[in-house]
Amino acid sequence: MALCTGLQSFPSSSSTSNHIRPTKASNFHPICSLHYNSHSPFTEKHSVERYHRDQWLYKTQLENIENIASCSSPPPDSNSVRQNEIALQLPELKKLLQVLREKREREGCGGWKKCGPGNVFLVGTGPGDPELLTLKAVRVIQSADLLLYDRLVSNDVLDLVGPNARLLYVGKTAGYHSRTQEEIHELLLSFAEAGATVVRLKGGDPLVFGRGGEEMDFLQQQGIHVKVIPGITAASGIAAELGIPLTHRGVANSVRFLTGHSRKGGTDPLFVAENAADPDSTLVIYMGLSTFPSLALKLMHHGLPPNTPAVAIERGTTPQQRMVFAELKDLANKITTVELVSPTLMIIGNVVALSPLWSLSMNEASFMVQAK
Repeated sequence: MALCTGLQSFPSSSSTSNHIRPTKASNFHPICSLHYNSHSPFTEKHSVERYHRDQWLYKTQLENIENIASCSSPPPDSNSVRQNEIALQLPELKKLLQVLREKREREGCGGWKKCGPGNVFLVGTGPGDPELLTLKAVRVIQSADLLLYDRLVSNDVLDLVGPNARLLYVGKTAGYHSRTQEEIHELLLSFAEAGATVVRLKGGDPLVFGRGGEEMDFLQQQGIHVKVIPGITAASGIAAELGIPLTHRGVANSVRFLTGHSRKGGTDPLFVAENAADPDSTLVIYMGLSTFPSLALKLMHHGLPPNTPAVAIERGTTPQQRMVFAELKDLANKITTVELVSPTLMIIGNVVALSPLWSLSMNEASFMVQAK
């Protein structure tokens, strides 16, 4: 039993900001067609928006930008693509560093007067909806000199960046890292040492599966002041969107966040399933599309009831949101059937049945069975 739905929006009013998406309608309409507009709200590695924002980096103007941006997947040798992009960007990155140093000299830094390094802000941008940003995050985003942003920072969030700031894509996806983590560390350090106000934008919360702790530790060891501005992590933002309480008295007394990725890759990193199979807890799976079938089997093997309510949500809180509700034993097959893509979050637990959409999904499934 499952329900695949998309969220519809009211037309935006004249008073709505250009950067804020319209308020969603309170009534949800089932959509089970696979003919779905898959345009991503996020900054995918070959998106038109990304190349328009980052073209300042390249030595020559990018030609045929639409053809570059239309690539649906990286070429076979994705590592060479990353190296070529870095080679193109290095002259401009060095130029930007020089501009920042000259700016500090004009402000009296250098010689007998020494000025300290700039600050680095690790900013969480939430699951995609720009209205979920904190006021502090918006203020910092609008005042930054340089912003390094990840793949799951939404285009709507990047529209808030100040006109004089520079943007640099450092996103990662399976099989394609535009920058290694070590290169990101060095970029943050180099620009901070040049006196820039550097903002590291991360989807969700920077300290929840975002490597924010690694970057903070590296910079602090180099004497750079780091400020973390939390964001609404996907579990909280998406659960609230669907009316799912992550904890609920008498239903779930704890919540656990799991990652579907291991540090060194591999197909089965979910070794924690034995201890996670707790019917009194809520499980939230990040980055787990490829490993979820294995996890579901392990959870049921270790005692989680097969009929435990569950839901998978693609691109949560954005206008492109899609979801499928099902019992745990059926969810992996339903995800495959409706062809959900990354980023997709899974929530497993009896609290899922408290969502008003759960009963709608069950009624819809019953209707389809009767129609046969």
